[in-house]
Amino acid sequence: MRAVNLQAFNATQAVDDALVGPISLAYKKTVPSPFRSGVHNVLYNLREPVVFVNFVLQHKIGKAAETFARFAINSTIGVLGIFDFAKRKTFKLPRRSNGFANTFGFYGIPSGPFMFLPIVGPTTVRDLFGGALDRAIMPLTFGRRITRPEFAVPFGVLGVLDHRAEFDETLHTLHDNVPDPYANTRAFYLQRRQAEIDHLRGRNISNSSPMSEAPKGPIRLKSKYPTPPIPAPVPPVDPVPAPKD
Repeated sequence: MRAVNLQAFNATQAVDDALVGPISLAYKKTVPSPFRSGVHNVLYNLREPVVFVNFVLQHKIGKAAETFARFAINSTIGVLGIFDFAKRKTFKLPRRSNGFANTFGFYGIPSGPFMFLPIVGPTTVRDLFGGALDRAIMPLTFGRRITRPEFAVPFGVLGVLDHRAEFDETLHTLHDNVPDPYANTRAFYLQRRQAEIDHLRGRNISNSSPMSEAPKGPIRLKSKYPTPPIPAPVPPVDPVPAPKD
């Protein structure tokens, strides 16, 4: 599996270095910040129904209610999500990420083997199926028109540019001046995903989001993922088995 993953990783990096990276950098430098912020907000707003459904499935009704309120506020007075009014002082509703892959992990479904796929990037079997379900929910929420090329292609391109620009610094940290960029990427992805699942299941985590920080140098994947404590933690549950490469 590693040999196949490594080939896909190297091919993806070549495309990123030659095309995606430079275009996303140009997007970040030339497109005005208010426009980029609006695009970013709209893309997140489109995901809110998926976030809501999965918080319900995870029995986190308070967070589900906040997510529903965020979607209602930003889709109306936020002009279809262009402006994130919900996070402002008036409402104080934080933006959260969630999905079916997280719900699978919440209920103890193993992640399965790690894979690096063209276009998709780093993933696992659990995350791959979860992501497919996330995308299947969107037409049920917004109608089938969102799957038409005139909508899907622009949103897809903008989504790639937005994501690539957002994580540019993280990618450089993972890939530059390290002996094995693939191994570093794999370890970071698996540790971050495990931290997200641990957070949902009430295990000890750091106060910062597992999405927020890249490692400062090469990292190693351990049998148990490091999770520094937060105030008043609940007793840990059985860990999700670590995936095999």
